Amino acid sequence: DGFRAAFEGFDPERIAGWGEAEVSRCLADPGIVRHRGKIEATIGNARAFLEIEERQGFSEFCWAYLDGVPLQNSFASMADVPAQTPLAQQMSKDLKAAGFKFCGPTITYAWMQACGLVNDHLIGCPRHAAVAKLA
Repeated sequence: DGFRAAFEGFDPERIAGWGEAEVSRCLADPGIVRHRGKIEATIGNARAFLEIEERQGFSEFCWAYLDGVPLQNSFASMADVPAQTPLAQQMSKDLKAAGFKFCGPTITYAWMQACGLVNDHLIGCPRHAAVAKLA
């Protein structure tokens, strides 16, 4: 909630227009991690996001790595689930080339899991089949 408030609901159009005043405000906010580099990266990432959105659509950019179809994994235990994959490494590299920062392959893979690009529910999890059906 602290991040949502500090970063104006994560609206990239608003954040992309931020400057030093907003960075200083965030650095003084005890409700968030106050790291200048990460706050400034968030501003730059918002700008990079908007550039990709305008050029081809951010959703299309992301789904192109999977030909529009979520990756359905079949892991039996948490020990089998990778922290990153070659696909996440490539996406991270491409995001960085587009101007993103703090988006290494582990973060990128976690984002892919959270957004449904990758189904890493364990095969014994009741959500595995339900999520697979959504694809």
